[in-house]
Amino acid sequence: MEDWIDYYDSTHTIYASKHHRDVHFELFARDITGYIPSKDATVLDYACGEALSAGKVTEACAKLILAEPAPKVRGRLAMRFAANPKIAVHSLDELRELPAGSVDLAIMNSVAQYMTEAQIVDAFAVVKRLLKADGKLVVGDILPPNLGMMTDVMALLRLGARHGFLWDALISLVKTALSDYRQLRATLGLQHYSAPEMVAKLEAAGYRASRAKVNIGHNQARMTFVAHPIG
Repeated sequence: MEDWIDYYDSTHTIYASKHHRDVHFELFARDITGYIPSKDATVLDYACGEALSAGKVTEACAKLILAEPAPKVRGRLAMRFAANPKIAVHSLDELRELPAGSVDLAIMNSVAQYMTEAQIVDAFAVVKRLLKADGKLVVGDILPPNLGMMTDVMALLRLGARHGFLWDALISLVKTALSDYRQLRATLGLQHYSAPEMVAKLEAAGYRASRAKVNIGHNQARMTFVAHPIG
């Protein structure tokens, strides 16, 4: 995961344009807001990235914890949301110091594919300690077996056509083909899980889990799972 953290902490070309980036985070905010149980809730976004729409998420909850492993991204988050009293920014290690049973909803979106087996087991354990007895963990953007890059490409092009950045998306695909992202994906690979495998992994970590009908974000070839802590 460290190589991926370094990549996302650099000046990368993962988004086709500023408009694509904004659409991405707006869709994410829309989808996770639907999981927030009440205006009084505390929400954890685990490995949140730039979290550009975090302000919109706070309109639906009392507190939002942004946990981010990439130091430069984390620094930008701290500056961007310094004036928002509802938002706290932490490293992943700092989550271990937060009070147990203090989080109503935890989101891990587009994270598991970059993690080793040991890392994902540890992440599920850290989150389980933080969740309230009636809390919820939502694990989104899980890559099923045999999902190739072409499926992601088509999902991006459909999103670009729908939101007005199709040309930018086409140019971005050429850049990505020549970028460190393509090389990292080819060298390191991404973790893929079938629905039964992910449910079993969550159950082994002490959750009751099931697949959601709709994936978080635009790519419906990927999967989202909803898990509740047991015990």
